[in-house]
Amino acid sequence: MSNQKPDDSRSKDTSGQSSNDNMQGNAGETHQTAGGTHPALTTNQGVPVSDDQNSLRAFERGPTLLEDFHFREKIMHFDHERIPERVVHARGTGVHGTFTLSKSLREYTTAKLFTEVGKETPVFTRFSTVVGGAGSIDTPRDVRGFAVKFYTEEGNYDLVGNNIPVFFIQDAIKFPDLVHSIKMEPDSGIPQATAAHDTFWDFISHTPEAMHMIMWVMSDRAIPRSFRMIEGFGVHSFRLINESGESTFVKFHWRPKLGLQSTVWDEAMKIAGADPDFHRRDMFKSIQRGDFPTWDLAVQLFTEEEAAEFPVDHLDPTKIVPEEIVPLTVIGSMVLDRWPDNFFAETEQVAFCPANIVPGIDFSNDPLLQGRLFSYLDTQLSRLGGPNFQQLPINAPKVPVDNNQRDGHMQMAVHKGRTHYEPQSLESDTPLESPDGFSSFPEPTEAGNKERIRAASFADHYSQARQFYRSQSPVEQAHIASALVFELSKVETPHVRENMVSHLINIDVDLAKRVADKLSIEELPETPKSAAPVQDLPVSPATTLIGRMADTLEGRAVGILVTDGSDASAVATLRKTAEDAGAVVTIVAPKIGAVNATGRHKLNADVQLAGSPSVFYDAVAVVLSEDGGKELAKESAAKDFVADAYAHLKAIAVDEGAQALLDAAGVERDAGIVDAADTDGFLKVAKTRQWDREPRVRSLP
Repeated sequence: MSNQKPDDSRSKDTSGQSSNDNMQGNAGETHQTAGGTHPALTTNQGVPVSDDQNSLRAFERGPTLLEDFHFREKIMHFDHERIPERVVHARGTGVHGTFTLSKSLREYTTAKLFTEVGKETPVFTRFSTVVGGAGSIDTPRDVRGFAVKFYTEEGNYDLVGNNIPVFFIQDAIKFPDLVHSIKMEPDSGIPQATAAHDTFWDFISHTPEAMHMIMWVMSDRAIPRSFRMIEGFGVHSFRLINESGESTFVKFHWRPKLGLQSTVWDEAMKIAGADPDFHRRDMFKSIQRGDFPTWDLAVQLFTEEEAAEFPVDHLDPTKIVPEEIVPLTVIGSMVLDRWPDNFFAETEQVAFCPANIVPGIDFSNDPLLQGRLFSYLDTQLSRLGGPNFQQLPINAPKVPVDNNQRDGHMQMAVHKGRTHYEPQSLESDTPLESPDGFSSFPEPTEAGNKERIRAASFADHYSQARQFYRSQSPVEQAHIASALVFELSKVETPHVRENMVSHLINIDVDLAKRVADKLSIEELPETPKSAAPVQDLPVSPATTLIGRMADTLEGRAVGILVTDGSDASAVATLRKTAEDAGAVVTIVAPKIGAVNATGRHKLNADVQLAGSPSVFYDAVAVVLSEDGGKELAKESAAKDFVADAYAHLKAIAVDEGAQALLDAAGVERDAGIVDAADTDGFLKVAKTRQWDREPRVRSLP
């Protein structure tokens, strides 16, 4: 196969001329490129397509136009490809809760949920993976959806985001291509719920705009410990509109009270085998215990004039506005405290849409957001059977609905009266427009041509990817390199691997070398041309994960391995100490039920060893008699319990009887392995991973 070098010329330059001119022509024609002979791309009507990279805009940084028949046909067909399961975000977990406002934004918006301090708004929040089907695992390397439906007194407002603040593409017209590439390959139906295959990386290697997102997805953000320990981002810029009609841009951030926490890659894979429902079960049990997950809602606020001074275009969804430039302001908190009564009726049938907004909130011209406004609504028509899906209880607003829409599949309302149109003069109690209703911001427009074009301000695809990578700690950088090696090692086509390494050179030469070495690419490939100079932006500590883990055991899990003859007093002391610190403690034993401990005491084993490996816990303790230690040293599940805890950088408390098991598992003592009697020492090391141990347990690029 030819070794095509990707370049950054897929976007139009400011003259509006496409670099894909050699692909233009009539239906049925073929075109010669470096990759071979290709037929002309057409619409379903056979109309040749001259630009498949950009949707039609009113002007360079303007809104997407409804007349763009190619975009509408492409996204509509994509939206209806699979029924009834969601095309993406099929694997989801939903929880009811409440949002409470603590700081008014009355200066910026009229939206009542953001203006009246103390106001409580019911919410339904759905967490999800993106790539896998509804029956896939919870813990793959993937983006996590973070969608919140606010049932406000002014109607429903949906904040539909992810746990990563940027996205792969700049224009929604490319969303079908992205998802087609990352889903199961159509000839084999594999792989499921992973990006580690040829079609995804082939697409990415020809999509420089995705490089920033790739750095986030290859980081530990994509393998979270729990839904309760992820951030949420609205991704796009939105507008807030105040009483005077003035607009302020806003970006939304959810910050978990438990802090950020990830797994390590080997741990994530083993969790998938031991419990495919790990994240869903974790959320369910936390609600059941009364340990209600909580997030702060924070905003970044900035004006059009301030945005003009940013080093990036905030309308570009592949970019962030660094917190070091625009700090976050916390305005309220969300507490999730009620599991759905019925999973299908609520979690599966909930329908989110970014177009669901309330007065005082409006859209920006972000081209990915503009496409989502159409796509989500269109998708619900297939998935939920017709235009009345909003009448399902989980989707219905908590305020009256009164309009002239009638009939349709699954109509559940019984409408009365003679008229269902306006204006009319036959009835006196029909709905009319309200001066206090939603009004769009009267955004001034620029003079310019109506055309398919990518804004020149969107052209810098590498600088923030470089900024993100260089902002990470050495441990996190090593994990990114390791993730890239793992993913690309699954790619069977050599030139795709080489093309990806060529992009990494623009991000960080050392990163490119680390990945190339593990892929046996002896000589770095040619660097692709960049449409804009790569900048060395200031590092952004806010983008790191390890530095933002909470110094607490709250919300964490501790497993204590015992067997007959274990010291009951030591177990009781460890348990109380960990529980007092906020941890959930589980007693693990070879058999579930009663364990004969010292002094004729009985311990109650909550779970059985073979079915409850150490990957389920954030820290472990091993309390064994001398005989118990020797016996478990012969048991593979016991050896794996301590060996995996050690390899996954977890704190381990041990007594003298546990030494035989440590020896059998090949575990050498270090600062993260403490005496079981030293409960204070155990608490200290259990609050974090033992990062200094990592070079001793695995080879990283």
